[in-house]
Amino acid sequence: MKSIITAILLLGVAMHVHSQTPTDDLMMKKGQICIAALYEYGTWDQYWEGKYLRGNQNIGTLTRQMVMPMVAFGITDKFNLIVGLPYVRTEASGGNMDGVKGIQDLSFSLKNKWLEKEAWKGKVSLFTNISFNTPASNYLSDYIPFSIGLGTQELGARAIAAYRLNQGLYFRGSLAYLWRGQTEAERPYYYNNGSYYTTFMDVPNAMNYNLTIGQWLLENRLRVEATYANLYCLSGDDIRSYNMGQPTNKMDFAFVGGFAQYYLKNVKGLGIIGYYNHFVNGRNMGKFDMIGGGLNYQFQLIAQK
Repeated sequence: MKSIITAILLLGVAMHVHSQTPTDDLMMKKGQICIAALYEYGTWDQYWEGKYLRGNQNIGTLTRQMVMPMVAFGITDKFNLIVGLPYVRTEASGGNMDGVKGIQDLSFSLKNKWLEKEAWKGKVSLFTNISFNTPASNYLSDYIPFSIGLGTQELGARAIAAYRLNQGLYFRGSLAYLWRGQTEAERPYYYNNGSYYTTFMDVPNAMNYNLTIGQWLLENRLRVEATYANLYCLSGDDIRSYNMGQPTNKMDFAFVGGFAQYYLKNVKGLGIIGYYNHFVNGRNMGKFDMIGGGLNYQFQLIAQK
């Protein structure tokens, strides 16, 4: 279920002195800091068993709630650091299985702007991003769909390209490769297209791409976006009939989403965030609908000389 982290990365920017996230084309200036807090509520009552969409009356509707604090800091004008630490809670409306709650994975992300050039009637920008996630608590990963994460370290490399017209319309695309390690289960045997007599499970590596179209409005105080995102694993097995999932599964998804952020005119640096995502396709995971919102506040932490 760690693919939900993609929705977390839709945090936005602050007014006029724009902060940024690992997947967008925005950068903070040297010495600026942005503190953001996001709440997300997601549910599903159908899931993909392999590629087959089915219901699960044993658990009814699964609910996943997340509180996500994030901090972004401008090391230089072209080099920014982003840190996040989500708290996740899961529960179901039916059945006799308990949900879980706890701190998930600590994430670090470094983004670098390589190019910004005037082109046609706008501006072209190119970025790279390196990220690292590691479990921040001893949660049980082999408890899907209730698990709060995959319980493995992840190293990601992302390229981002963007084009913004002078009147505020913009287009953005990003492509990432995610290297993942192993997670430890509380059982000495599992099946993954063959028998494995060990507690360690290999979590599949994955590719992720995002395509976004957006517009700045109201003198750059309102930003609206529409996004299509896809994540697919490069290996892994399918959930077997009438069995629970496990971290070795090939967890793929695609979603469409809408995002908006409004920067308050009379409170410099304060922004309000809102978004909605709908999963349109997937494999070995729930068919989620998500709604989220939050606040971010940006200010100059270190004065520039």
